[in-house]
Amino acid sequence: MNVTLVSVRPTEAALAADRPALTPELLAASGARYSRNNEGLEAILSRIDPANLDRSVESIFRMIDYGHQSIADMAPVAMFMDGISNWLAYFVWSACSTAGGQESSTRYIRLSPEALPSAADLGIPAELAEEWSERMGLAFAAYEEALEFWEAMGTADPSVTRIPASLLQDSSDSAQKKVARMKRNYAFDRARYFLPAAVKTNVMLLMSARGWVQLCQQLLSHPLAEARGLGEAIREELRFATPRLLKHAEAKPSFVEGQRAEWETWRRVAQDSLPAALSGGNEPTDAAATPFLEVMAPAGAGGAAFARDLELHDNRYAWIGPDLRRTAVRFGWEAVAMAEIRDLNRHRTGTKYCPQVPQGFYAAMDELPAGTAGGERQQRLRALSEVGRTASRRAHELLAAGDPSCVYWTLLGTQFPFEHVTTADKFLYEAELRTGVGAHYRYARHLRDALALWYERFPETKGTVLEGSAEPE
Repeated sequence: MNVTLVSVRPTEAALAADRPALTPELLAASGARYSRNNEGLEAILSRIDPANLDRSVESIFRMIDYGHQSIADMAPVAMFMDGISNWLAYFVWSACSTAGGQESSTRYIRLSPEALPSAADLGIPAELAEEWSERMGLAFAAYEEALEFWEAMGTADPSVTRIPASLLQDSSDSAQKKVARMKRNYAFDRARYFLPAAVKTNVMLLMSARGWVQLCQQLLSHPLAEARGLGEAIREELRFATPRLLKHAEAKPSFVEGQRAEWETWRRVAQDSLPAALSGGNEPTDAAATPFLEVMAPAGAGGAAFARDLELHDNRYAWIGPDLRRTAVRFGWEAVAMAEIRDLNRHRTGTKYCPQVPQGFYAAMDELPAGTAGGERQQRLRALSEVGRTASRRAHELLAAGDPSCVYWTLLGTQFPFEHVTTADKFLYEAELRTGVGAHYRYARHLRDALALWYERFPETKGTVLEGSAEPE
């Protein structure tokens, strides 16, 4: 694991125009000064001593101890976090949903067992380390075999890749690059479910110093050693950008107890029963991804009003009227693979909730072409899916036993409940974005299922919601 602060330098054009350049704390102090004086920026900047920028913070605004969190919101900080687990990346995004950033994608990158941390690094109990290593080895072997399986499938029958005919027939360089990328995506999108949630990834985030401090509080209060280690590494880098914030970037008793209580709730659920999809036998390995949708519209609003709100909505960034913006929506699915949860979790709006209780294992069995039931292809993929079911069941057992490191036994195909609370305009934007050409087939399916429930309630909006309109990813 490695965390690196990256500072922003002024452009040559800004320097040539003699525009000011400030450190994150100076920027926050200058903005904070506005709330105590209306003297303007030039007067504030005149207090800066180029030879002593740190002391200049105090001369501008003596309350820069960040007693007001809004001040910390004005200090931008960018960091790159290399070599954290996919599960920890999920947790970071869940705590920082409004941050800007990117992450290494399992849709584009072929991963190898060398990307897996050691059991000791993850805090796997010593008595379980050998078993964990064996199961992760089986998972990577299944991933490699699944990649070969789906690559061969796409080559033998290109129609299964669902690449639009217009792209296939377009001979331009741009179109052909998209075709090549979508062919790779076809195999990666279906094989990634066998990747361990513990495999390393890289995450870059840009957010305010307040966001980084709050993330540190969550991480340093976490029961997992990897999370606490990341919190310490972030805190160490934060001292270069906003040293006055360090006293706030620490574990908080309420977070320690709150996270412990939430894990305990999940443990009791796991103790109550083992989901049928994890029980083995002839049961399918995947639990049904049954969608649900709850809508709380303002008085007098309904399908006709919602349709009017979408009259000017000619692309997903276009105008949406007030009734949809005022309507609360809670939607989700009873079982979603962690691979999709990590994508859905990164939407900026509202609150997401994902109790870490395994429900099943999704292995893309439903992506086999019609007519393969009982055939060699189905048998081969079913044998691989048992690897995922076994790993997910073991995670469920360890959760019931009270071991928080159980998350490192899961794979990206392990399914969990997932829900999102937001407003209707944001829900429709997400549905439009996630059902576009080249969107991952599985989260496109999830959003189409949720949209179907919306259309049942508000049929007048069908045709005005631009599902499937997003550009190729």
